[in-house]
Amino acid sequence: MTQAGTARTGETERGTLDKAAGENFPVAPFFLPQAWRDDLMAVYGFARLVDDIGDGDLAPGGADARLLGVSPEEAEDRLVLLDAFEADLRRVFDSTPHHPLLRRLQPTVRRADLTPEPFLGLIAANRQDQLIKRYETYDDLVAYCELSANPVGRLVLSVTGTSTPERIRRSDSVCTALQIVEHLQDVAEDLGRDRIYLPAEDMKRFHVQEADLAPATAGASVRALVAYEAERALHLLNEGTPLVGSVHGRLKLLLAGFVAGGRAAIRAIAAAEYDVLPGPPKPGKLQLLREVGVTLRGEG
Repeated sequence: MTQAGTARTGETERGTLDKAAGENFPVAPFFLPQAWRDDLMAVYGFARLVDDIGDGDLAPGGADARLLGVSPEEAEDRLVLLDAFEADLRRVFDSTPHHPLLRRLQPTVRRADLTPEPFLGLIAANRQDQLIKRYETYDDLVAYCELSANPVGRLVLSVTGTSTPERIRRSDSVCTALQIVEHLQDVAEDLGRDRIYLPAEDMKRFHVQEADLAPATAGASVRALVAYEAERALHLLNEGTPLVGSVHGRLKLLLAGFVAGGRAAIRAIAAAEYDVLPGPPKPGKLQLLREVGVTLRGEG
């Protein structure tokens, strides 16, 4: 690879990892051991890149497609890109991957003895996004979250060597809740991608039509629907919160940050009076820190 090509590859990798700063929760905070931080950022790089492929948000110029061996003619075909990304993921486990973010992941996979399944789940979720744009029931949405969100929590437990069946169950509740909260924040953005993650049966219950999601400001029925789904997400967070008390030390603080990020986001949605259509309601840092304290004290 030429020096210019190497530089572009590095920029592509950094551009993906830099998105960690915009998440609702800390991805790899400074207080963790460096080895954990490296591993968590490697996992995040994978998860962020596969989402960018699925959303059509790759950096301009086609560098990611070239790295994955996809021709310029097929570089806009997300299913082709996801197939190529899966093929490169499999190289993580038996040879040498092509994409730098997957090469970054390889030492983590070996160190933590990770299996392909959670990574394949995240790819499957993004394939589903290309084929399924609406969800009829809440259970359908939860099943999607089992692919799109829960693998991340399971990977965090695996990287930190703390997986148990009970912790996985609690983690799944937290991760599903975080995914639902993110969907609530991004209703307008998702609609722009022709996706709706509000269950159709709930939309009918609250007399919400798809056209009601398009204005710049939400009406009363949309706000009531968002409030209902936010309450469901909070219930899931509360179900998963004992996960925080089941671990110790720095990991406890990290997991409290995940839970607190979800709670703070729900509070931000409530503070916006459940009007998510102007843009994602985001919590401030002080709100997030307060929620971390509440979570660590084991309060509601």
